[in-house]
Amino acid sequence: MTADTPLRTSTTDEPALRIENVYKSFGANRVLNGMSVQVAPLEVICLIGASGSGKSTLLKCINLLEPVDSGSIFVEGHDITIPGVDVNQVRRRIGIVFQAFNLFPHMTVLQNITLGPRRVLQMSPSEAGARAAELLDRIGLAEKKDEYPDRLSGGQQQRVAIARALAMNPEIMLLDEVTSALDPELVAEVLGLVKELALGGMTMVIATHEMGFARDTADRVCFLDAGVIIEEGRPEEIFTAPQRPRTQQFLQRIVAAGRL
Repeated sequence: MTADTPLRTSTTDEPALRIENVYKSFGANRVLNGMSVQVAPLEVICLIGASGSGKSTLLKCINLLEPVDSGSIFVEGHDITIPGVDVNQVRRRIGIVFQAFNLFPHMTVLQNITLGPRRVLQMSPSEAGARAAELLDRIGLAEKKDEYPDRLSGGQQQRVAIARALAMNPEIMLLDEVTSALDPELVAEVLGLVKELALGGMTMVIATHEMGFARDTADRVCFLDAGVIIEEGRPEEIFTAPQRPRTQQFLQRIVAAGRL
């Protein structure tokens, strides 16, 4: 991932993503406290936990939007946290979508989706346009290609943001609370798209407060607390028979609030 810095690799079959003992602090606030997790190719992992548990920071570290203080992150055996790594090359392989849509307001839907492929992947305008048209049809917004973001609903904008990330042909998708900024009636349409992507075979790490979605979509659920994963397992294990008292307490509050 860099011309002049060798990458540490393994000769064995590697997970799509491997995080080893990662620490991250903001000033005196330690957010990631020795985080370790592996993600297999095509696996869908949902990160759950209270606000401030480290979910969003972990995703930003994976995409190199935040540098780690210590520890390592490997993508298919390549250490992306060593000095000299080509950040742009890493981000071509790892798409990320945030709760804020971050669409360019002065660009149409089509222009938003084709910008990255044209500028970064050096696609021709016709090739990028064809890819965008395919994605817009897939997400049910083909007729909105010439609209500007402020003419779309929140759910539509978030679907366009996901399509924009997919246009870069990423190997891994990171989704950070992509429904948090939406009105309740718009949540289902975005979660439906994410579930479709998961079923279609995409390696995904999803931070979410939507427990029902995590239960129905994830291959594995990881419960974060104070910057570490304190319990992980299949959804049916985590949601019906959690083993750790902190996980039990969290899920009891979720159930009491009617969110599971």
